[in-house]
Amino acid sequence: MNPVRTGPPRPLTRRRRFGWPRRVFSQVLLMQLAVATGVTVLATGLFLAPLSAQLDDQAMRRALAIAGTTASPRLAADLTGGPPSVRGPVQAEAERVRISTNAEYVVVMDTRGVRWSHPDPVQIGGLVSTDPSEALAGREVMEIDSGTLGRSARGKVPLRDADGRTVGAVSVGIEYDGVRDRLLGAIPGLLAYAGGALAAGALAAYLISRRLQRQTHDLAFSDISALLAEREAMLHGIREGVVALDRSGSVRLMNDEAQRLLGLGPEAAGRPLDEVLGQGRTADVLAGRVTGEDLVTVRGHRVLIANRMPTDDGGAVATLRDRTELEHLGRELDATRGLIDALRAQDHEHANRMHTLLGLLELEMHEEAVEFVTEVVGVHRATAEQVTEKVHDPLLAALLVGKATVAAERGVSLRLAPDSLLPDRLVDPRELVTAVGNLVDNALDAAVGTPDARVGVSFGCEGRTVVLRVSDSGPGVPEERRELIFTEGWTTKALPSHGKRGLGLALVRRLAERRGGSATVTGSPDGGAEFTVVLPDALSDAPDGLPSVPEPAEEAR
Repeated sequence: MNPVRTGPPRPLTRRRRFGWPRRVFSQVLLMQLAVATGVTVLATGLFLAPLSAQLDDQAMRRALAIAGTTASPRLAADLTGGPPSVRGPVQAEAERVRISTNAEYVVVMDTRGVRWSHPDPVQIGGLVSTDPSEALAGREVMEIDSGTLGRSARGKVPLRDADGRTVGAVSVGIEYDGVRDRLLGAIPGLLAYAGGALAAGALAAYLISRRLQRQTHDLAFSDISALLAEREAMLHGIREGVVALDRSGSVRLMNDEAQRLLGLGPEAAGRPLDEVLGQGRTADVLAGRVTGEDLVTVRGHRVLIANRMPTDDGGAVATLRDRTELEHLGRELDATRGLIDALRAQDHEHANRMHTLLGLLELEMHEEAVEFVTEVVGVHRATAEQVTEKVHDPLLAALLVGKATVAAERGVSLRLAPDSLLPDRLVDPRELVTAVGNLVDNALDAAVGTPDARVGVSFGCEGRTVVLRVSDSGPGVPEERRELIFTEGWTTKALPSHGKRGLGLALVRRLAERRGGSATVTGSPDGGAEFTVVLPDALSDAPDGLPSVPEPAEEAR
């Protein structure tokens, strides 16, 4: 039977696998070291290859120079003065030159190739071992060749007498082993320099890799690739706009939502922010020229909330949230609360009227009761009829009737100009509803509390263009602030329930400019403000005979 093993199981040990490292720091360091080593070896080899050739050339030129110095007319005269001899003047002169120059041999030969000198006296009188024809023909020769004394660097020159006739040749040899020794002797020094250069390169590679390690947070290439993929998925998947800027203020990155909110395309990347967005509050907020949290800006017809966070490299990342629908809901909430307050006041007034009517009936003053009811009903009916006669669009007519009721409860008279006329041919009634609602609300706020408080509204048409004027009896707008009030975020009022102000007039101007029109403010004769909004192409094709743009209503003055 097999024995049963008891006790805790042995932990599994994972064998360490050696291979290519995963960290960016390690990979870059190894690659830099490999490159530095390869360059050092290549440079050393490229230096040694021509060095060997240069040493050979120097040895041959030295041999040629010795041979040229030895081949004198006096030596030529000794050569022709008798037969070759071991103790003759030619052998003596050649040996003197050989010893003084440390050459391997100095051989003097006649025109037949017979040696007259040689380090080995036995070789005197014999034929040379290599072809002397080039030198005997009057040409100088440099070569690396082998002879009776082994391999050597040689130089041969013709030997001429005093008349210039070639009577022989002088051949000088430099021991080739000496040349090789010089080459080998240069290698240690060269390797020392190469090693120093390699060490400096390795140190530089290490420092660069350490810097890269800090910048990449010691991640692996696979981790960086995964982070990039996750970043792309996150940036293009979230419902907030993200705009990344570099230190020079150029757009580095812009996700899909930011392109949609800002009305830009992918070509905006790499371009300066001011060039992409143009001058305005949106560019100032994203560039950091306006600071704060949850900054409100208007881009086109969108209300945006922007936050900007600087980055370590001098750039910044800005996030954008679309607050357009929330802004509309907030304004509708404010309007609803206003209507609730108005209805509450109307309910109180209605109770007073009912009590009055009940008293008249109890006193049996029936005729007075009928007159009282007729008067009350007639006022409201007259207001609705006046509005619908001049404003044929049902949305705008309902808005103005509601605003008239609110104005009456707030002690303000809201009147339409007598010559106002707005046909039921609006291309987009919601645009004019936005403009009228914002301007009338501002006018009511300005007129409340002033003597004989009133607000005037005027509509006019010129072809397909609608001109809206809203005036009030309030304190007016100083001339130096008449452009500033159209800037988003600028307001003198307390914050409403939805927490933001300073957008209404900016939206009105953007709405008008988007259609190629304008929104301006001037002073009214009563000292208040008069806003004029021009909306080209706001009406569909109109028949002939429409009235021109009316002057401001007398009731509003």
